[in-house]
Amino acid sequence: MAKKKNKSKIRANFRKRQNTRVRKTDFTKDFKDDAESLENTVSGERLSGKGNLSRKRTVIGTTSDQTESGFEVDLDIDSEHSRPGRVLSVHGLNSFVKVEDGSVYECTVRGILKSLATDLQHVVVAGDFVTIEIDPDAEENWGVIVRVNARRNQISRTSRKRQQIIAANIDLAFIVSSAVEPALKPNLIDRFIISAEKSNIQPIIIINKIDQVNLIDLQPLAGVWSQLGYPVVMTSTITGEGIGRLRELVVGRDCVVAGQSGVGKSSILNSIEPGLALRVSQVSQENQKGRHTTTAARLIPLASKNGDDSDGGHLIDTPGIRSFQLWDVIPEEVAGYFREIRPFINDCRFPDCTHTHEEDCSVKWAVADGKIDARRYESYCQMRINDEYL
Repeated sequence: MAKKKNKSKIRANFRKRQNTRVRKTDFTKDFKDDAESLENTVSGERLSGKGNLSRKRTVIGTTSDQTESGFEVDLDIDSEHSRPGRVLSVHGLNSFVKVEDGSVYECTVRGILKSLATDLQHVVVAGDFVTIEIDPDAEENWGVIVRVNARRNQISRTSRKRQQIIAANIDLAFIVSSAVEPALKPNLIDRFIISAEKSNIQPIIIINKIDQVNLIDLQPLAGVWSQLGYPVVMTSTITGEGIGRLRELVVGRDCVVAGQSGVGKSSILNSIEPGLALRVSQVSQENQKGRHTTTAARLIPLASKNGDDSDGGHLIDTPGIRSFQLWDVIPEEVAGYFREIRPFINDCRFPDCTHTHEEDCSVKWAVADGKIDARRYESYCQMRINDEYL
């Protein structure tokens, strides 16, 4: 755990402003208009940005040697009117936060949090543990998020060269795909697996809609993941196949449900927790792509056997994802995230072998000998070479 320092004044990095500093060049015009006003003109000009254009500001807070919140500092807050809570969902500029007594507050985000320099596309995400300040005189449940606690882990991807966190502080990742409509995309699942393992999250592969196919056709693909140690659960919300096992997995845990649009994520959640009544829709018959029915990630508390949600765990429903570009993974690291490739890396002739085109490559030999699945090797090559995914 990161060791925090004492509260003090800290020079923090802020995002660069949209406007740019323009040098003053119209001295002749000013002289003609008012010559006396130029008597005290500074003869030199500083090149560093100052004032509103500065990328550093002094703030009050604490720093830590290591943080997973995305922020360099934890800002000082008013502890008298602040309460800890957890983000249920984020809708535009407002977030819904549940506090310890079960009350839900609609909150904005403290302006300075949005101005601090980070790689995050969104400052707050579903599953975040936060601190909110509450106005005691307010008639409605309204607050301000003043601190985002360090994240234990997160599932994230690259979006417009910034980090988009799908969900935070989770134990399991349900990677949902469908046998048909839309078609199964093994390479997309492989990328989800890498993102989960990078954050020490256990991935669970779910293949839904098995009532529409012959299970024998899925066994070769599912068998490869199973042999690597990734649990594969075959499900059908029509017949109820596999739903009972998913219920057992989520008890007392926080689980994110991610995958393409139209694979049946919301239908699975409705089956796991009856009464949710999440909206579902059919896959488009024109392009065989799912329609977005979930527009924002949502943290759903599950009822425990005692009748409350104290130990029932949580499910995080997420919008459909059609592409997944890895975040903070350089090409040289990709091979290390493939369990079956990892043992052969050090046996290659060249220490900087990419395992794609070199001679005397032990990884390619392992593929030829059947020790590495050819489909998984092709998935590795796409992630290693294709800049679209790295």
